[in-house]
Amino acid sequence: MNRPETTLFMLMSVDGKISTGDTDAMDFDRDLKMITGVKEGLHQYYDLEQQTDLVSLNTGRVMAKIGINERTNEPEKIPVSFVIIDNEPHLTVQGVEYLSKWVTTLYLVTTNKAHPALTAPNENIVVLTYEGSIDLPDLFRRLHTEFNIERITVQSGGTLNASLIRSGLIDHLSIVVAPIVVGGMSTPSLMDGESLHSVEESRKLRTVTLIHSTVLKDSYLHLQYDVQNG
Repeated sequence: MNRPETTLFMLMSVDGKISTGDTDAMDFDRDLKMITGVKEGLHQYYDLEQQTDLVSLNTGRVMAKIGINERTNEPEKIPVSFVIIDNEPHLTVQGVEYLSKWVTTLYLVTTNKAHPALTAPNENIVVLTYEGSIDLPDLFRRLHTEFNIERITVQSGGTLNASLIRSGLIDHLSIVVAPIVVGGMSTPSLMDGESLHSVEESRKLRTVTLIHSTVLKDSYLHLQYDVQNG
């Protein structure tokens, strides 16, 4: 396999939502901490997060949503590298600077020729650029062959999750289910993106095999699957 082994690690509601609403003002990590019946067991998700791979893939939008652009403190360096996909860009100069100080290596992936990371002086920033759109299989190949990345944990949004899974780039699912139902047709879910429109497109569907299920405290579940990409 000429790419890293990948695990999609996510926190979701019982009905598959990964946010409490459909705007960036709504945030799962922040909002669940305030809800009785959910906040009591939420720490178990963060405990499991500490056991994930030393390379994490996410998006600039998620980074902006959690306030990276506004952080001004001097972060303590962590032994984790980030792969951040950011075309808009959602990250500012300050956000890029903070991430570079926080993580071991920042791999910034973008189609934006004016992205602030391109002029950042930090030696631990690697910018990978694409024309028009990001070729995800090529990106994963490069991360493996050029930078010797063997394993990646993905913690992105529903649209990118769908693209990665349909491209056969996710090997494992590690899902923590919180005891709450959220609803909302436009609220982000584990997999969003473009709907399939024809029977012919059903080849993009992926079946999964349950490897392990753990009943956690306070009505939480941890579900682990292998994705069948063959």
